[in-house]
Amino acid sequence: MQNDPSSETKIIENELFSEETELNRRLGFTEAFSIVIGRIIGSGIFRTPAPIMILVASISLFYGVWIIGGIATLLGAFLYAELVAMMPRSGGPYAYLKAAYPPIWTFLRGWAMFFVSETGAIAAVAMVFAEYGNPLFKMLTGSNYSRPVEVIIALSLIWTITIINCFGVHLSGILQNIFSLLKLMALGAVIAIGFLKSGHIHHFTDNFLPDRFSWSTLLAVGAAMRYSFFAYSGWEGPTYIAEEVKNPRRNLPLSILVGITGVMLLYLAANSAYIYQLPIDKIQQSKWVATDALQMAIGTVGGILISIAVMLNTFGNVTAQILCKARTWYAMSRDGLFFSALGKVHPKYRTPNYSLIVQGFWASVLLLGAGFAEHAYETIIDFFSFTSSIFNVSTFAAVWVLRRKYPDIKRYYRAWGYPYTLIIVLIIQIWFMVTTLITAFIPSLCGILLTSTGLIYYYRHAIFNKSGIE
Repeated sequence: MQNDPSSETKIIENELFSEETELNRRLGFTEAFSIVIGRIIGSGIFRTPAPIMILVASISLFYGVWIIGGIATLLGAFLYAELVAMMPRSGGPYAYLKAAYPPIWTFLRGWAMFFVSETGAIAAVAMVFAEYGNPLFKMLTGSNYSRPVEVIIALSLIWTITIINCFGVHLSGILQNIFSLLKLMALGAVIAIGFLKSGHIHHFTDNFLPDRFSWSTLLAVGAAMRYSFFAYSGWEGPTYIAEEVKNPRRNLPLSILVGITGVMLLYLAANSAYIYQLPIDKIQQSKWVATDALQMAIGTVGGILISIAVMLNTFGNVTAQILCKARTWYAMSRDGLFFSALGKVHPKYRTPNYSLIVQGFWASVLLLGAGFAEHAYETIIDFFSFTSSIFNVSTFAAVWVLRRKYPDIKRYYRAWGYPYTLIIVLIIQIWFMVTTLITAFIPSLCGILLTSTGLIYYYRHAIFNKSGIE
């Protein structure tokens, strides 16, 4: 007897495209928007200007890196908007890859997210929280605390937020609203102080163009893009918790597009405030650019204020990351593609607590592994950038795949400018991927090797299931 095509289509729709869920839909547009802000504005705008300026060494290319990163992010968001409106499922990109590609590719993306990129990003931002506490500590006591103390502070942050998230998504949503408001106020204060106090307009014209344009210039811009993309990363955060957002087909795309546009303008303004206060060589030498810029503007008080502002921003960013990313491991486990315990929901709080705890554990491992490096922050970013870009390309391309695979499924939003937006995003992402491999070969190779270990788990899991072994 042949299967009824209409019944098969209905099963697919229920699994991939419906809004049915066992999780609580407690978050609205405000919370979704707060998560976009909370996930994007973290350590990047305060920490990455220096490594970007070291690589490009000119004002024009510095702005170019930030503008290209912002435009590429916004164009990518148009593509994501179509996907999330069509599939409001937990796990975000994982859900889209699951619908578009064979299970092994979907699994490897989730494996790479867990063991390489997403937990690595949690560790990186937690380190910046600890690092920015150091200049504040020095201003108050006259001495720095050691790197081991920074690592302990970062670990404490990860576990504090992990435990808070175990007590329900509503509490986490309130926390997101509070810290997103504080983030905007803090970044607004940085911009205002940077421009209201006397600076030097000639900083914008000195070294405006690079000494010469060559293949090495293109490589430098491509290498700098990994820090720009990291600073913009996280904008897809609400898609991870799609099953906990009310009216997701409207609220998720809208929150992402509005959030990215606002953040891009804030980033350009903040970088302009830094340049107004500091010349290129000072930015290149500065580990804490925002602190140095505000100290230049209003002295020690400015340094204290910006350190507090950065710590608030990174605290909120880690909160958003831990909340969102745990839903991917939950979704994978629910689908039988990851450790089964991570797919369980707490009976009272309806949160994936096993997923949260294991995520915190691995982020701690990565932090301990890279936290004692001389440039720990850059080391962690270099480690996961290439691997992330591979799966970013396949996620964006999923729009094209799904339009052909499921042409009759209702699309509540169609990507603006398609297919041109898709082509532009793929060109930028592939260029970024190639230059990252060239300029950070060893860290990229480490990320690839760790991702490849997922094949051992996948095929062992497949063999055991085929044999009836749990």
